[in-house]
Amino acid sequence: MKTYLAVYYLIQFCGHSWIFTNMTARLLFFGKDSFADTFYSIGLVMQACQLLSVLELLHILTGVEQQLLLPKFFQVTERLVILFLVITSQEEVQSKCIVCLLFFLWNLWDVIRYPYLLLSAVGIDYSTMTWLNHTLWIPVQPLSLLAEVYTVYESLPYFETRGTFCYTMSLPFAVSIYFPYILKVYLVILPAGVLYTCSQLYSERKLYLKQQKLKVK
Repeated sequence: MKTYLAVYYLIQFCGHSWIFTNMTARLLFFGKDSFADTFYSIGLVMQACQLLSVLELLHILTGVEQQLLLPKFFQVTERLVILFLVITSQEEVQSKCIVCLLFFLWNLWDVIRYPYLLLSAVGIDYSTMTWLNHTLWIPVQPLSLLAEVYTVYESLPYFETRGTFCYTMSLPFAVSIYFPYILKVYLVILPAGVLYTCSQLYSERKLYLKQQKLKVK
């Protein structure tokens, strides 16, 4: 299982580091002009990496990884909803600057998180990487939340005018699904999910700092 986890984390690290490097290079060479086609340049790899992250839920359910399921569930599903239902489904949203910022924040966190998990899987404790993993989330998670909320907010007019994912089902009684309403409810749920995830990350950081103090003594 250690070999499997190491290979999985290595694949994720390669994917996210490619995305991060590609975005950084494009920003340096093309400046603000790179924002408009960020999704077209790295969207496919981003989609593959996020779909692959569903395996992390299976890892916990099968006991391969010893983590809490709920924080990981929030983390995985919030990205899938934003990426596939909000960004991928609306072409106009894909070219917005906020999408570039959101992808940058997601990958800034993942290029640290996955190598840390990779090293942990093979039994290597690299202190700098461990510290970054337990610290970088503090600015990244709140900023990612703001970027996600703004992305959903920017997408609402397109869902309202086009009627994407809006259906009327003929059951014993007619049931109408108006997707913009669902997104507005999601905007309320999203901060609660991120807050819960951050509380778990904070608990892990407290435990890490406590262990570091004991080592010093």
